[in-house]
Amino acid sequence: MSADKKTVRITFLFFFIIISLQGISQFTKIMGKVTDSISGEAIPFANIYFKGTTIGVTSDFDGEFSIETKNSTDTLIASCMGYNSQEIKIDKNRFQELNIVLTSSNITLSEFVFNAGENPADAILRSIIKNKEKNNFTELSYYQYRIYNKIEIDANNITEKFKERRFPKPFRFIFDYMDTSAVNGKTFLPVFLSETFSDYYFRKNPRAEKEVINAVKTSGVKNESLMQYMGEMFQRYNFYDNYIKVVSKNFVSPIANSGFGFYKYYLTDSTFIGNKWCYKIMFKPKRKQELTFLGSMWVNDTTWAIKSFEIRLAKDANINFLNDAILKKEYDLVNDKYWVVVKDELFADINLYENTKTILGFFGRKTTFYSNYIFNKPKDKKFYTQPVNVIITDNAHNHTDKFWEGNRPDTLSKNEKTIYYMVDTLTNLPVFKTWVDIAKTVFTGYYKINKVEIGPYMKLASFNPIEGVRFRIGGRTTKEFNEYVRLNAYVAYGLDDKQIKYGGGFLYVINKNPRRALSGNYKYDIEQLGASPLALKEDLLISSLFRRNPANKMSMTKEFTFSYEHEWYNGLINTFNYKYKEIIPIGEEQVVVINKDGDEVSLNNITISEFRLDTRISFQENFITGTFKRASLGSKYPVIGIQYGLGVPDMFNSSYGYHRLRLGIRHWFNIFNIGWSKYILETGKVWGTIPWPLLRLHPGNETFLYDVYSYNLMNYFEFISDQYVSLSYSHHFDGLLFNKIPLVRKLKWREVVTFRGVIGSMTQKNIDFNKLPSISHTLEKPYMEAGAGIENIFKVIRIDAVWRISHLENANANKFGVFVSFNFTF
Repeated sequence: MSADKKTVRITFLFFFIIISLQGISQFTKIMGKVTDSISGEAIPFANIYFKGTTIGVTSDFDGEFSIETKNSTDTLIASCMGYNSQEIKIDKNRFQELNIVLTSSNITLSEFVFNAGENPADAILRSIIKNKEKNNFTELSYYQYRIYNKIEIDANNITEKFKERRFPKPFRFIFDYMDTSAVNGKTFLPVFLSETFSDYYFRKNPRAEKEVINAVKTSGVKNESLMQYMGEMFQRYNFYDNYIKVVSKNFVSPIANSGFGFYKYYLTDSTFIGNKWCYKIMFKPKRKQELTFLGSMWVNDTTWAIKSFEIRLAKDANINFLNDAILKKEYDLVNDKYWVVVKDELFADINLYENTKTILGFFGRKTTFYSNYIFNKPKDKKFYTQPVNVIITDNAHNHTDKFWEGNRPDTLSKNEKTIYYMVDTLTNLPVFKTWVDIAKTVFTGYYKINKVEIGPYMKLASFNPIEGVRFRIGGRTTKEFNEYVRLNAYVAYGLDDKQIKYGGGFLYVINKNPRRALSGNYKYDIEQLGASPLALKEDLLISSLFRRNPANKMSMTKEFTFSYEHEWYNGLINTFNYKYKEIIPIGEEQVVVINKDGDEVSLNNITISEFRLDTRISFQENFITGTFKRASLGSKYPVIGIQYGLGVPDMFNSSYGYHRLRLGIRHWFNIFNIGWSKYILETGKVWGTIPWPLLRLHPGNETFLYDVYSYNLMNYFEFISDQYVSLSYSHHFDGLLFNKIPLVRKLKWREVVTFRGVIGSMTQKNIDFNKLPSISHTLEKPYMEAGAGIENIFKVIRIDAVWRISHLENANANKFGVFVSFNFTF
């Protein structure tokens, strides 16, 4: 094809896109406030509607409202009992802010006697609560329905400064299609759109749920895990529950059994909706900064079922990054028997800072339609026992535009249609690529160069007494190299010990759902024995800066590991492991054992060869899966872990045989509306006579960085056992106390309390065989520590004060400490 023909084709395509995007601002959007003409006070419960339509809203308790329509109308009407109605001329197809001032109608009422009684809204709420179980269709034994789910993500707070950056001229047209939110007046630019059609199936006993995603359309994204998340199962909540979970926090439902303790209710309207007479109840929180909503709901007068609701997070709720959220649902009566959800909407405003219109943030929007309900018709038992809960059909993302146009329950707005054209262009803009690269580097610790990522950058330089200043460089391959195989490697060098350390490995993901994966790793490097598995590694710069004791207890290790992970079905995973390891003591604490003749022998090398089987049981746990790894979204049930290890003597020069068993259970859960708790209960035992580094070295912490999996006032090697039971418990109050202190509540600090304890022992054979270090002790007397802290300082900092309760007489015992940690939580 000639250059001229290419130019003509590209020009034609460009103008076709431009023409197809015309008329994007087809919505008339109004945001405003209704006030009294004399006092200037807000007028709540005022009716605002577009003239000649049935589209209207009611002003909230602060007199504020937002309304939008696709209809071509140029007049807005505001009315309220006791005030003269007012017609306001508006501009079609654009966003406007209005301050509506109503004048008193000067109506003189005749004298009447008012007898105090129960608030009629409270009486209606009692009827709603009494009939919740009957009206909650999710209590049925079997049901299924079809879902259309649409999710949109918009970049908001697009400022003039942002637009003035040096964008290539052919791409600047995207800013002509920005819009303004009627919810808060922020400008936004659509950047992502996803649509799915799926079928959902539920069985109550034994509980099982499946979602089959039949069709997916996303703006430039083909990630299977993201497609799963765009289904309905990951985003569901039930208004009839006592608590509605928003970003893992329990917000009190307006129709909770305890709702009277948290809300004030007002009966503001009644009318026919369809052929059902309904009451409108508005509600607001009784107290500040509690996890509550404000909003309204329509209630059917005969069944006391919810017909619809619109709720909004309380403006001062103690929650991070989520500046605003609005939840809406509509219900209808099916088969003259079941009240079911027919439409669900969600709007969220996410930003690092509160109440800003200058810092880039994001809107998240979700619209879901439900149809084709079928009740109490179970499917075959094998269907409910499939290994995965979310099933994506093979041709889910291969449907044509004609399919989508013919099956959507609601047509896309012109605004939404632009996203499919715009996103590919937007993601190719250099400034967006730069932002994405920076964000990935910050959150992953790696910097991408073509098919390789270099990092982690926090390990590039560190220091310790053994190596002195340590330099490290490493990297790993990306999915552009291979979608199933990831290679990684690093090399490090210490200026004092003048030794090169190195490591490398691979991960082969055979299948993502259910997960099947092979991995292998080798390293020759120093290691801190007795640190918790999730503790910050010694070669991290931040660990070097926050040590409270010199890092002089480390060992040189040569280690090869091989593992195969097999997920049988959702909730049951086995991992088969093999480990070869040499431990070479190089720190101050040497390994000394007693031989059969009673002589002390210093071990320069400890070699083991171990097979281990890990079992993880996590009922209904959800994951978000990346190309190579996946992250747990949690489960409302406890997670159980079982590890059995077998040390094989004389295998690859291994000197020791032993059996090792560990059982653990951990769980986090919300406690009503007073915060959330987490506990970890664990027990373990080692059978065999082996050197003390192979026994249970209870995890200590010799930094000022708080570690939730360590005993933070315990030193490394301070306590050693071959059988033990441990308990860790923490409760996060989410500002329950601080929210009630007038000045402190503005800081949005949150309280946390902790406790950790362990008791154990060592068999006489291991006592006789080992000469324990002078700093080490056994645990016939339990070790305990407790703490109190403040989290959410500047949204990310947590400070813990920890007191040691027992073993205060030990040499170098730390009786009290203050620790810092960094947490990103909502």
